[in-house]
Amino acid sequence: MLILFSPCPRGLESALAIELKGLGAEILKEVPGGVSFQVAADQPFVDEDASLRASWALIYRVNLWSRMASRVLIKLDEGFYKKERDLYDLALDIPWEAIMHPSQTLRIDTSATRSPLKSLNFANLLIKDAVCDRLREHLGDRPSINTEAPDVRVFMFLEPFKATLYVDSSGENLFKRGWRHAEDKGAAPIKENLAAGLIALSGWTPDLAFADVFCGSGTIVIEAAQQALSIAPGLHREFAFQKLAGFDEELWAEELGQAEQRAHAGRLQASIQGSDIDASLIPMAQLNAERAGLSADVIQWSVCPAERAKPWQGQTAGVLVSNPPYGERMGPTFDPVALGQNLRDGFSGWRACLISSDRGLPGQIRLREFRKYPLFNGALECRLFCFQMNLKQAEAENLQAQQDESH
Repeated sequence: MLILFSPCPRGLESALAIELKGLGAEILKEVPGGVSFQVAADQPFVDEDASLRASWALIYRVNLWSRMASRVLIKLDEGFYKKERDLYDLALDIPWEAIMHPSQTLRIDTSATRSPLKSLNFANLLIKDAVCDRLREHLGDRPSINTEAPDVRVFMFLEPFKATLYVDSSGENLFKRGWRHAEDKGAAPIKENLAAGLIALSGWTPDLAFADVFCGSGTIVIEAAQQALSIAPGLHREFAFQKLAGFDEELWAEELGQAEQRAHAGRLQASIQGSDIDASLIPMAQLNAERAGLSADVIQWSVCPAERAKPWQGQTAGVLVSNPPYGERMGPTFDPVALGQNLRDGFSGWRACLISSDRGLPGQIRLREFRKYPLFNGALECRLFCFQMNLKQAEAENLQAQQDESH
């Protein structure tokens, strides 16, 4: 049974673990910035081949369906080291001939936490030498290095005296869904997997209306719409596992076929709306939504300042998730007091969740949060503040207790 690891934006580890369980994983450990897991063994596997096939099915499924993972890494081996040569010996024992062919290209990446080694570049070189020496010995040739677009990418994580080697099954980061182009990102885009994490933490479900009043190029609302219609985030992209030796085309076709069927059967249950004060961003968001496989009527778009936005068709219950301007973000500013008043009056009965690096945001909009989640938007430490509109304090405290139990 293969051991897997998925990195994610810091602060989303528990949310990712819940998602992975829903995809058939058994969680082994949550660590800052990621989750270790394996295929859930609900029933004993009849043999090792069945266990391995189930592991690969999980790898394909998580790459295809995970909205919060950044990658899916397959653990190859781990061991203790005291000097550089120990890393070479560890890598040399791995059966690279069962992972890749010498005609393919290779890239090695090393990260470290309090490692005694003086040079990570030298560590990369040792792993590269071990892979090349092993393949030359078993298959008569060695791979070449390609740092830009490798066929096979190997990650090594160094702790003070332990090294762990992984092979990447994802390729490009999973937050790159394939629908957003460089020219259609807006001034300060949020990564797709962080957007999906905000939605998960907000408690939104597809039977509730959804809104983003600072929608920008549409990332958050597009993530919500794809979830509402059961569209797998990886449905229209390729993955690194398709280039690994032993890739099971039939098994991948099964997973892909099931995802296509779910997308075809998906039906919208409630309204989804996106608005922004910047009129130039809405056509950009609409184009992104089209690339993401959404028909023009799925998301209701409008040009409107957040202080005057209203629920589509007067919906009296729903969830609002927004990424208002903060820190060094570009674009028009907003009136925090007017925003808070509009959320209180215009979105009565809704839950509003706002991400910001400014811990004083609740005071500025004159609302009291019932829940806040520490998160990182890249290297920037933030909070997701959640507010329940027009709830008495006792009700808000009860709602917070319920959310504590669910997380």
